[in-house]
Amino acid sequence: MPALPYAALSAAMTFALVMSITPGPNNTMLLASGVNFGFRRTVPHMLGITCGCMVMMVAIALGLGQIFTRFPTLYAVMEIASAAYLLYLAWKIAASRAFSVSAAHERPMTFFQAVAFQWVNPKAWMMAVTGATAFHLSDNLLINALFLTVAFAIVNLPSITVWAAFGLGVRRFLSGPAMLRAFNWSMAALLVASVVPMIWHRGV
Repeated sequence: MPALPYAALSAAMTFALVMSITPGPNNTMLLASGVNFGFRRTVPHMLGITCGCMVMMVAIALGLGQIFTRFPTLYAVMEIASAAYLLYLAWKIAASRAFSVSAAHERPMTFFQAVAFQWVNPKAWMMAVTGATAFHLSDNLLINALFLTVAFAIVNLPSITVWAAFGLGVRRFLSGPAMLRAFNWSMAALLVASVVPMIWHRGV
């Protein structure tokens, strides 16, 4: 097996770091989950994000992205579905009262929900498509896909963990119902803001 091109690997991991640690739907939801449910209950959510991104990266690197190139209408449908689901999640966050005793029945996003969410997460799509097309780590298509996926996963999980941990740190300052409500509405507004570029791009 030929040696890895370390310059390309370093560039790919730097790109993964920037995409993973900067604000976006996943990190906004992890921050809100850390506040409302605590760090431990948010772990499945975090693992689901990383695993979901890994599956998406492999699929796109092996050629799934070509489907959307050939059928642009399908991509438009995905964008509309993504926007609708993000707005629904924003409403769920805004309405959350999980930090209060009366809302003990509420629960964070599960592992499989987080895996599935990546397929309607525009930032995850952008990261996977750009990563799969911009960075070349091997001439073998399958090996290249696996190398990219592992490299992105190594960077992604620690990066998103920071957001859940930060949410846990913020939690102690939000003991009052009014403050928690204001925080959740702020997180919901950020999630809605992530939908705006899609709507603007579609000209809606």
